[in-house]
Amino acid sequence: MTSQNLIIALTKGRILEETLPLFRQADIVPKEDISNSRKLIFETNHENVKLMVIRGSDVPTYVEFGSADMGVTGKDLILEYGSEEFYEPLDLKIATCRLMTAEPAVSNPVSDRLRVATKFTNITKKYFAERGKQIELIKLNGALELAPSLGLADSIVDIVDTGKTLKANGLEAKELIANISSRVIVNKASLKIKNAVIQDILVKLREAVEARLSRR
Repeated sequence: MTSQNLIIALTKGRILEETLPLFRQADIVPKEDISNSRKLIFETNHENVKLMVIRGSDVPTYVEFGSADMGVTGKDLILEYGSEEFYEPLDLKIATCRLMTAEPAVSNPVSDRLRVATKFTNITKKYFAERGKQIELIKLNGALELAPSLGLADSIVDIVDTGKTLKANGLEAKELIANISSRVIVNKASLKIKNAVIQDILVKLREAVEARLSRR
C-alpha cells in the first residue's frame, strides 16, 4: 500500500467491534485476533500499516501529536477534546447515540445555580454558557445517574443510547446537545506528508460505509 509507515489508532470496545469490518472492507486486516490479545499495536496485511488499539479518550491526543497518523473515536470525545489540531474527514456512522441533558422525572427544587454532573466538562460548560445559564460543574467519571437521586446534582450530561438506564434511575432525557457517532480523524502533518495513502484509505472507508448503509 505504501513505503511510508502509517499508524492508525482505533478505539477499543464496542467501537472497535464495529470498526474492524469497515477496515476489512477497506483492505486493512490485522494479522491476529485483536479481541484475544493484550497487545496494543498490531501488524496488518500491509507491511507498513499498523493498528494501535487504545482508549477512545486517548485517540485525539495520539493523533494530534503525530504518534498516530489517523484515528477512530467518538464525536463526543472529539468535542470534549477540541478538534483544532487535526482533521475530521469522515463519519463512519457507527456506534451512534446522543449526548443529552437528563433530569429527574419528578422535578426537585433547583437553586439559582444549576448543579450539573458530567464527565464532559468542556462540552457542558460551553453548552450552558451559550444559553446564558450559570452552572456549577461536578466532574464524575461514572455512575452519573446516581447524582440527582443522592442530591449531588440537579442535572447530568451524558451519552444516551436507549434511555433505559436513565429511566431505571428515575431520570428522563431532556435536551439534545449532539448526535454522536464514530469519526475518522487525521493528523495535519501526516495528511501533507502521507497524503496519497491516507486519501486512498479514506476513499475505501467511505465506500465501505456507503455499502453498509445500503444493506440496511
